[in-house]
Amino acid sequence: MSSDEHSELTFASQTVSAKFIDPAGQLVERPVEIRTHPISGRTCRIAFSRIKEKETGTDALPQPPPDAGDTSKCPFCRPQVDSQTPRLNPDLTDEESRLSRHDSLLFPNLFPYGSYSAVSLFNNDHFVEIGKASHSSYTDSFLNCCRYLARVIDHDPQAVYMAITQNHLPSAGGSLIHPHLQINADRVAANHHRFLLERADTFYQHSDDFLFSTYLGHEKKDGSRYIGKTGSWEWVAAFAPEGFFEIWGILPRTTSLQQPAVSDWEDLVQGILSIQRLYRSINRNGYNLGLLSVEVPTSRLELRVAIVVRSNYAPWTRSDHTGFEVMLGDMTTFVAPEQTAEWARPFFSS
Repeated sequence: MSSDEHSELTFASQTVSAKFIDPAGQLVERPVEIRTHPISGRTCRIAFSRIKEKETGTDALPQPPPDAGDTSKCPFCRPQVDSQTPRLNPDLTDEESRLSRHDSLLFPNLFPYGSYSAVSLFNNDHFVEIGKASHSSYTDSFLNCCRYLARVIDHDPQAVYMAITQNHLPSAGGSLIHPHLQINADRVAANHHRFLLERADTFYQHSDDFLFSTYLGHEKKDGSRYIGKTGSWEWVAAFAPEGFFEIWGILPRTTSLQQPAVSDWEDLVQGILSIQRLYRSINRNGYNLGLLSVEVPTSRLELRVAIVVRSNYAPWTRSDHTGFEVMLGDMTTFVAPEQTAEWARPFFSS
């Protein structure tokens, strides 16, 4: 790969067509746009013709989950949370068995995904519909995550691969509907950590600039996928989405979870809730959220939160991952990112 290829981002796309005789006997041509992800190089496909399909379960926002009103069996609800959730290892904290900040309570994940795996609750309600979470409680949950991760890095300086994620409802992989974030830190990099760190660092070496800031600069100049700002966070619809209605929030030139001020986390939550209200407006109720960092001083990987819609949690809805995604590795969506941005902008206007 040449130096120019290391230091430039290419927003490439091409269109292919499928031709066939429709049931009425007419020759039709259906375009499919194939876009190449400027950062990963992965391709995705936008099958425009499928947007006309009547997707089951999206005529209206689905009803709450069947157990939305039953708090008696939820280990995250009070009073069960005290007796049914684990406590932190004393190596991480010698004064608190769980970390609390107002409505947020953080404790280890009973079913961990890595060396340092935790859960951070927000909102005392058992079930909170998409876009309806408390802004202050959501913010407290993120701040609790950062507090926990700061203790992890103090205790284990090599556990630098960190993530804050969210699975809203079972269709997004959530095992409990009670609102919460997941936190993970490890010495072993996940695939995205490994790739993004290498990509960001190589890009900086060849261009003397930051990868996501450069990406953002292109999108602001282009304008068709740029959505808006919440404080220092800037929001764009992903050029080559790897999920339905994928939107990114970028905090330029910020490479550690310990760098943002409290106000930055408040601004992040404002953006997240705005995106959730967009999803709610198109009758979607499930989503995934992810914020990754590599906590080393030399990292050039900026903070970026990615949010994608998942299949609705409702009877008889189909999965958003078909054989094409699972077996061929190309995400196939139906709506152009430019349209996603257009729909999203009104939710950021205030």
